[in-house]
Amino acid sequence: MPETITPAVPPTPPVPLTALLAREDLGLRQIAGPTDPDTVVHWAHTSEMADPYPYLLGGELLLTAGVHIPGTAGTGTYFDDYVSRIVAAGGAALGFGVAPVHDTVPPALVAACDRLGLPLLEVPPQTTFSGVARAVWQLMAQARLAELRRVTEAQQSLAAAASRPDPVPAVLRQLAQRLGGRAVLYGPDGSEVAAAGRQAPEGVGRALAQLAGVVGPAARPDRPTPAPAPAGPQPTSATDASGDTHLSVYALGAGEGFVLGVATSRREPGDHTIASVASVLLSLLTGERHSGAGAARSSALVRLLLGAPPGEVAPLLGTGRWLVVHARPETQVPDPVTASALGAALGSPLVDLGREAVRVLVPADREPAPQPGWTVGVSAPAEPRDWPAADTQAARALARARATRTPLVRHAARPALADLVPTADAETHARTLLAPLGGQPALAETLRTWLSLHGSWDRTAVALGVHRNTVRQRIARCAGLLAADLDDPDVRMELWFALRRG
Repeated sequence: MPETITPAVPPTPPVPLTALLAREDLGLRQIAGPTDPDTVVHWAHTSEMADPYPYLLGGELLLTAGVHIPGTAGTGTYFDDYVSRIVAAGGAALGFGVAPVHDTVPPALVAACDRLGLPLLEVPPQTTFSGVARAVWQLMAQARLAELRRVTEAQQSLAAAASRPDPVPAVLRQLAQRLGGRAVLYGPDGSEVAAAGRQAPEGVGRALAQLAGVVGPAARPDRPTPAPAPAGPQPTSATDASGDTHLSVYALGAGEGFVLGVATSRREPGDHTIASVASVLLSLLTGERHSGAGAARSSALVRLLLGAPPGEVAPLLGTGRWLVVHARPETQVPDPVTASALGAALGSPLVDLGREAVRVLVPADREPAPQPGWTVGVSAPAEPRDWPAADTQAARALARARATRTPLVRHAARPALADLVPTADAETHARTLLAPLGGQPALAETLRTWLSLHGSWDRTAVALGVHRNTVRQRIARCAGLLAADLDDPDVRMELWFALRRG
C-alpha cells in the first residue's frame, strides 16, 4: 500500500469539518471515525470509482452514493480496501449519500471507517452533493475574507506602530499581539535586542535563537565555530517547531545582520503575511539607523551642527570630489517619496527636499543621467570647501534647463578667458562695475540669467518664475543704474565677466 500523501492544498483557507457539520441546511451527521476538531477539508470531490486513489489529491471530502459497491461487499474485505485507499490518498473525510442506491449507510463501511480512522458523514436524501460542494466553497470564501480582513488590520496597526517615537519595540509589541505569541529582534551578533509578547519557555527561546542563526551572520556567540558557507544563497527566512510551538525567522534588510524571530502556539492563515510586513518595517527601522553609512551620515550632521567645517566632515561621507544636483519634478510639487526615489536613482542617500526643488549630493564618479519626469541641473565637480559655490552652479543649471526645456543641464567648468586674470583683480573689477546694483540681488540675478539666455525675455521669465514684463522692467532698471547699453555685445561680455566673478 502506498504511503499517505500530503495534500496539495489550494491557496485558500481550509474548512473545519465541524463547520460543515454545523450547517443546518445540509443536515450532515458524522456516524463513524475520529471526531478531531482540527480535521479540515480543502475541497469536495464526487466519485463512484471502486478505487478513487488515482483521482484524489488529498484533503478532500469524498462524496459517494455507493454505486460502485457490489452486492457481496459486506462479506469480504471490500470496504477495508476501499477506505484504506482513501486514507492512503490523504482524504479528509467520506460522505455517503443515502438514497437512491442505498437506504442506509452499509454497516461494514461504518466499521471500516472506525477501524482505519476516516471520518464518515451521512448525507441525507434531501441534500445534493453539489449543495455540499457549494457549502464548502462558501465557507472557504468566508474564511478567505476573514483572513484578508485580519491581514489588512494588522498591516494598519503595524504601520501605525512604526510611526511612534519608539518604533522598534512598538512594532514588536503589535506583532506579538496580532499573532498571539512572542516576537524577538536579534542583533548582528545574535543577541536579543528587543522582544515583546508572553515569555516563551527556555527551550523554545533557545530553539528560536538557534533558528535565527540559519538566516543571520555565520558567526554567533552560541556557535563559536563559524558554520560552513552554504552551497547556494543564504536563506532569508526559515521555519521549525519546538514541541507544539511554531517557530519562524526572517532576515532583515540587505545583509545588516538583524533577524526577526516569531514563536506562536499555533499557525493561523495569514500569519506569514503579517510577519513579513513586520519584517519589512523593521528592515527600514534598523537598516538606516544601525548601518555604517547611516551612522556616518548622522555623525556628519551632528558635527556640522556643532560648527565643524564641511571639509572636516566630508571624509565621513566618502572621499573625492562631489557633484551638487538640483532637480524639480515636471508635473508636481516634490514630496519625500519622490525625493527619496530620485536619490536612489542618482545613487546617493544625501537628499534635501526643498519647497521648489530637491538637492542631492552625489559622488563625482557617478555621472548623473536625465531622470524621467524631472528637470535636472548639475554642478561641476567640487571639493567639500567649494560645496556652496557648487550649490549655486546647480541652481543656475536647473534654471537654465527649465528655461530651455532641457532634461538635464551641466555647469560648464572649462577654462575661460577669465582664468587669465588674477582672481583678486577680477573680483575688484567686478565689485566696481556692479556697485550700482549693490543691495539689489534680484536685479543682479535677473541680469545674469538674462545674459546667460542670450537676452530672451520669455526664457528668463521661466527661469526666474516671474512675468516677462517684470524681466523687462528689471533689465531696464539695470541699464539705467549701470549707465550701459545692453544691446552692445562688448558691454554684455564685460558684465558677464563681472557677474561670474562678483
